[in-house]
Amino acid sequence: MGEAANMTTIALVDDDQNILSSVSMLLEQEGFQVRTYPDGASAFTALSASAPNLAIFDIKMPRMDGLELLRRLRQSSEFPVIFLTSKDEEIDELMGLNAGADDYIRKPFSHRLLLERVRAVLRRREPRKEPSEAGEQKRDTLVRGSLVLDPQRHECTWQGKPVRLTVTEFLILQSLAQRPGFVKSRDNLMDAAYDDQVYVDDRTIDSHIKRLRKKFKEVDENFEAIETLYGVGYRYRENQAD
Repeated sequence: MGEAANMTTIALVDDDQNILSSVSMLLEQEGFQVRTYPDGASAFTALSASAPNLAIFDIKMPRMDGLELLRRLRQSSEFPVIFLTSKDEEIDELMGLNAGADDYIRKPFSHRLLLERVRAVLRRREPRKEPSEAGEQKRDTLVRGSLVLDPQRHECTWQGKPVRLTVTEFLILQSLAQRPGFVKSRDNLMDAAYDDQVYVDDRTIDSHIKRLRKKFKEVDENFEAIETLYGVGYRYRENQAD
């Protein structure tokens, strides 16, 4: 029982029984504990009560689709989510990222690709090793004026108020805030937020930036610390970091 409690839990939500069976078998063979749900409504009830380490949602499902499921869950939790989307449905991908997903995979997909994406997202969520001295922990916390980022606890605050960020959003913001005033290209931000083997396009980064701004403006309507330099990239503004 203790061993099961330490296993990484993955929630799989899809109305296709074949996908539920094959993917859950694959993940269990890799040592993951898998919880399966045939629709968004049943998943919402269960995942609200007990959050997994990671979730994989199909977008098109009866009763409650994956987008609505994620929107509701994001009101209270920020566990990583990978979306499954039908081939060439780019609008679904962008809507999913705007809703707060960390990644997406197009159907049909290979088991190898799915495992790579799952492991990549989980690696990004892993906390750093505990520092041996209090001074080291203090250095790990990034402070830029009103912004405080604590990678150890995956916590972000703005003007002392908590801002709930997904794994990808946290890594992108951390990359920008580490060097205020310096421009980070989309490629730079991709490198900071994704593993080398994971390909994402420019729109993915833009969607995450849009989501970041929205979250901070909910805390401070005057938030303008993330600046766009069209055709170049993004930077964290020094005048709001002071």
